[in-house]
Amino acid sequence: MSTLAHSWLTARQSGALLHVSSLPSDTGIGNLGAGAQNFVDFLAAAGFAYWQVCPVGPTGYGDSPYQSFSAFAGNPYFIDLAELVERGLLQEDEVSELRQLPSDHVDYGQLYHRFWGILAKAHSRFDPQTFSFEDGQSFHEFYESQAYWLDPYTTFMALKARFGQRSWVEWPVSFRDPKRISKIKLAQPDVSERSRHAFYQYVFFHQWTRLKRYANEKGVQIVGDIPIYVALDSADVWSRRDNFLVKADGDLDSVAGVPPDYFSETGQLWGNPLYNWKHLEKNGYKWWIERIRSSLELFDVLRFDHFRGFADFWVVPSHAPDASEGAWELGPGIALFQAIEQAIPEGKFIAEDLGYINENVFKLREQTGFPGMKIMQFGYGHDDNNVNLPHFFERNQVVYTGTHDNATTQAWLDSLKGENKQNVFDYFDLHDSPTVHRILQAALASVARLVITPVQDLLGLGPEARMNEPGTSIGNWQWRLDPQNFETLTQGSVDRLLTLHKRYHRVDDTQQRNYSAPPEKKTTFDEIPTA
Repeated sequence: MSTLAHSWLTARQSGALLHVSSLPSDTGIGNLGAGAQNFVDFLAAAGFAYWQVCPVGPTGYGDSPYQSFSAFAGNPYFIDLAELVERGLLQEDEVSELRQLPSDHVDYGQLYHRFWGILAKAHSRFDPQTFSFEDGQSFHEFYESQAYWLDPYTTFMALKARFGQRSWVEWPVSFRDPKRISKIKLAQPDVSERSRHAFYQYVFFHQWTRLKRYANEKGVQIVGDIPIYVALDSADVWSRRDNFLVKADGDLDSVAGVPPDYFSETGQLWGNPLYNWKHLEKNGYKWWIERIRSSLELFDVLRFDHFRGFADFWVVPSHAPDASEGAWELGPGIALFQAIEQAIPEGKFIAEDLGYINENVFKLREQTGFPGMKIMQFGYGHDDNNVNLPHFFERNQVVYTGTHDNATTQAWLDSLKGENKQNVFDYFDLHDSPTVHRILQAALASVARLVITPVQDLLGLGPEARMNEPGTSIGNWQWRLDPQNFETLTQGSVDRLLTLHKRYHRVDDTQQRNYSAPPEKKTTFDEIPTA
């Protein structure tokens, strides 16, 4: 089968990876206010065309953006409280206690205990009949446009509050059964809690829309991340049970994960419920199309996390101690993406096709036409003929020095030993300067049309700046761009980065962006070693 569409990557460009939570702010976590706009200003000045973020949904235990209470909602932690002060919904002294929180990492425990009470005060002063943001919808217009997911989400969050924030699988049976959801009688405290969460989403979407518009006007597009799976404890699974292989009482026979790989000798036991792909196919993949359409309201480009799971996915018995006890099953394949293409023909996507891919995964990405990913850190340590080495790159690819799941590139370089170290240092000519700079240059010089670099690598930071370590549940997602590093980035790195972007023809210049090289030779699957 031919590709669904031509690649949207038609120019040499560059981007930076930084999650919203890592942005500088004085309220304990990055938000959608001044810090975000200042970061966009830096990106535009330095010649970046893209800003990639992790998923922006509301997080629960573990604080992972890949385990959200909703595949549609935004994270209230990202709300810029300064705007609510300006609009009279909060007083400055009510926000001041957040200024005591650290600026170099997120203290989620302290944030949880302090943030929600402040937001609740803002809601108590909010009158949906008279209040509206100057450049946005009224509350009622917003709610009506998002009711298809906002109704079940706010009810879900209200019931979580009623039952002590426990997972819905631990609620009384009558509240777990999806056939009874429409008949649930909410008490007044539940109604008030629903109203609060609807207000939080109203503010989040207003601020996000404003930020995206600001970025786009500066020539910066936002790349979002769409996890292949959703959390068991989510409004999506609780209210749309038919889409998932979950029993009425919440029990699971099997869960999602990945087999042993580069990140873990025992694999990764994610624990997410698996999709009922047969049911989804019968209704034309309606839920997936709704999810992607909603995500494309927030982002210009979507990255499909764990793309290989659409070709075949790892199924682990729910009682297994780790992910090594699993088996592969076939995913929906090209049929899902044909449905998406028909419903959303203008969508721009990236396929996260990392790991030990097989021919099914390779063919599926080729059929979709989506650009795949290459990681500079994976260039050595697997085999000598590795597709993550720049001389094997192709144009329709997105190259990263590393991702949020990797060690920072400087930490990786410092950890190399023996033959592997020798190979890397020889290839990138690092013996006199074992730093990130030459690896970034090699990525920018490659034929790949898009290079995205974590901000930690732009700053050359070490192990203290790692964002996430797969297979672990403690200490992740906390790193932040503190004021000192932000000043280094915005005042000390702009000229250097802009020079690199000009040198390698990645600046936002019409003549350079329209540059067209001769056709490249396509490599067959048999010629491509796994990463």
